[in-house]
Amino acid sequence: MNKFERQSRYPAAATSVPEEIAAELPALPPQMQAIEDAPSIAPQAPLTRAEVRTIIMSLLLTMFLAALDQTIVATALPTIGREFQDVANLSWVITAYLLASTAVAPVFGTLSDIYGRRAMIITSLTLFIAGSVVCALAPSMPVLILARGLQGLGGGGIMPVVQTVISDVVSPRERGQYQAYFSSVWMVAGLLGPVIGGFFADHLHWSMIFWINLPLAIGALALLLPNMARIPVYHRMRKVDWAGGLLLMGSAVVFMLVLTWGGHKLAWLSPTLLAMIGTAVALALVFVWHARRAAEPFLPLSLIGGTVVPYGLLTSGCALGAMIGLTVYLPLYYEVVYHLSASEAGLGLIPLAAISTLGAAVAGRTMARVKHYKRVAIFGTLVATVAAAVMTLTTPSLWMLLLLLSVFGIGLGTPFPICVVSLQNAVPRSQIGTITGGMNFFRAMMCSFTVAAFGAILLTVLGADVSLAEGASGSVSGIAEAEMIHAFRFVFGAATAMLGCAAVCMILMEERPLAGPAARPEAIEMAE
Repeated sequence: MNKFERQSRYPAAATSVPEEIAAELPALPPQMQAIEDAPSIAPQAPLTRAEVRTIIMSLLLTMFLAALDQTIVATALPTIGREFQDVANLSWVITAYLLASTAVAPVFGTLSDIYGRRAMIITSLTLFIAGSVVCALAPSMPVLILARGLQGLGGGGIMPVVQTVISDVVSPRERGQYQAYFSSVWMVAGLLGPVIGGFFADHLHWSMIFWINLPLAIGALALLLPNMARIPVYHRMRKVDWAGGLLLMGSAVVFMLVLTWGGHKLAWLSPTLLAMIGTAVALALVFVWHARRAAEPFLPLSLIGGTVVPYGLLTSGCALGAMIGLTVYLPLYYEVVYHLSASEAGLGLIPLAAISTLGAAVAGRTMARVKHYKRVAIFGTLVATVAAAVMTLTTPSLWMLLLLLSVFGIGLGTPFPICVVSLQNAVPRSQIGTITGGMNFFRAMMCSFTVAAFGAILLTVLGADVSLAEGASGSVSGIAEAEMIHAFRFVFGAATAMLGCAAVCMILMEERPLAGPAARPEAIEMAE
């Protein structure tokens, strides 16, 4: 008898379990795994070139949908205010969307790691569609504001889930160039949004800016869902830490309200605003306390440590914050210093917003071909820092400023794809959605902080309410050109400091090897 044969002469069905083991069996928790969550015995066949192209195109359309809705409403706001005869609450049409989308970004990222990408992309797009329909049919301003919040819940989930799906489809090394495509889509949507919104408001009806979301969302789902079954599955079913998620969202919402109201509706040292700051800090501390004790925390604190994640978060946050901050306030500078009209000032933002995608494209393509992929982002952020320093120390002509902004934009775009891929490459497969949602959350918070900080700088130096002056030629005429130049030296100086911080963080971030081929044929073909 060998050791693999049964040692007992009695049949297995007649063999009883020892009493001490039988007594412990009822106390053991049942551990079951659904069949769809079990790992596959055979490795899944790789996606074909056509399947990758279809998935990427559907993700591009989904991203365009979310990006378009952040800017398309702006030019229609005056028309909406006149129809509802409510101008006082008009800013909440924008604020409600931003608050909701920022708060739920880490939620959708984490839930995609638990329930899967398919469930979360369907959920986010369904919420977005429902919010768009209610917005279009809104009979009053309060209903429109609530509907925009519902729309923001869906829009805030689209970005992290889409970026997570990309990580499931392509390897880290080739992922950078795809991130560059999404940066281009974001730029195009940002430029087209105000134009389309203004056209609908002037020639059709403002509700069309919401109705247009339906065919786009349905088209994205029709392209994406048939191929979702082919995407590799990396999520892991586990208990959802709803308490941690609510604490994080609560802290984020209160902090965003502080940044939105501070210096405008409420003085920075007012008792109400100080109480709100204390509430945000208290909720954040309770979240940290809870995360340290929870068995499966909503956002594991260990995930945002190490030699990659914190530096990547700071780099992308500082870079994007500087770009958004300048985008908000540069039109004011153009109108006062160079005497441009509002439309001409909008065109003056193209070197900053559009050309940054060129830097992202260069960095993304470089990642697929070189070993030391960080160098292009280090060089880019240093170049952007120098360009910002020149704008701080000099008063260039309009064309020279546009040239400096172009150089600034190219350098500014280089860290974006590298940070996204590096963060996803530094965490386990089952937590890519969590870190992607956390990254989008941190970026949004940094953008809000930068806009508030730049506004506070201008308020302090000018002693005027720049939020009212922005885009209104009658208000800006009272500000002297020399005063505006002096005030923007501090704004450009703050942007210089942020880009310098981004460059230092990029240098300190560990450059881990990226998995995947040096170049993928279908990726090169798509780029061409």
